[in-house]
Amino acid sequence: MDVKKVLVTAAGGDQRTLPLQTLVDRDGVTKTALAIIIEEVLSAGVENIGVVISPGDQVPFTAAAGKHAKSLTFIEQTQPLGYAHAVRSAARFTGSDPFLLLVGDHLYVSSETRTCAQQLVETARTENCAVSAVQATHESKLPFYGAVGGHLVNAAQRTYQIESVLEKPTPTEAEQKLIVPGLRAGYYLCFFGMHVLTPAVQEILAELFAEAPSAKLINFRQALARLASRERYLAAELAGRRYDFGVKFGLLTSQLALSLSGVDRDEVLGHLVELMATKLRAA
Repeated sequence: MDVKKVLVTAAGGDQRTLPLQTLVDRDGVTKTALAIIIEEVLSAGVENIGVVISPGDQVPFTAAAGKHAKSLTFIEQTQPLGYAHAVRSAARFTGSDPFLLLVGDHLYVSSETRTCAQQLVETARTENCAVSAVQATHESKLPFYGAVGGHLVNAAQRTYQIESVLEKPTPTEAEQKLIVPGLRAGYYLCFFGMHVLTPAVQEILAELFAEAPSAKLINFRQALARLASRERYLAAELAGRRYDFGVKFGLLTSQLALSLSGVDRDEVLGHLVELMATKLRAA
């Protein structure tokens, strides 16, 4: 499994401007979210980067990428037909190669020296199969994420054989179909927004679009569920956290996570303590 390509989706109607937002990265340097995502994948040794955008968005995305713009191939999603269609729009770019897939509205903060992308790509290379990053997530967050069920195959590496995939399940559905032995009660393995996928995914998407009466009916989780039935497909808990900056207060939470794991940690902690003390005195 030699991963040389990455695909970043950023064409959703409510997502297209999010990668253009500015944050202060862990190194204390102001960057766009897109630049931070690009540096995440470059750290994994993946330099052929495709970005799925809406028509007409190439200029602002090129500017947001800055010095990394030369590494990008822009792919226009000509119609707003959902995430599965966005991935399928890049079929010519991904070709017959495995690829790393990320969403453009998540940031990743690793708790070890390797980035989250590095961890995932190395796992895929070692296991020689598709691997989706997952995070143990409380059932109250299930409306926001796809989730998987399966069984533990390597405790040291925290990898699981995927047996079922559901999109935004209810707690009842999750309890019935997504139990993973070893997780705390009320927690499920939800997608991290980062996958290493085999070329079979694009083939499956082609099948799904050919079968469906409308492209809007195709959900990307359907492709992942079919992948799990056809070939070895693992989930991996990474040493790190995902931060969705497309939700309410998501950008603030992402900025805090970056700051508290970076060079300005002590300064940020000092400001937070001072702010909390002020609020307590006012109360």
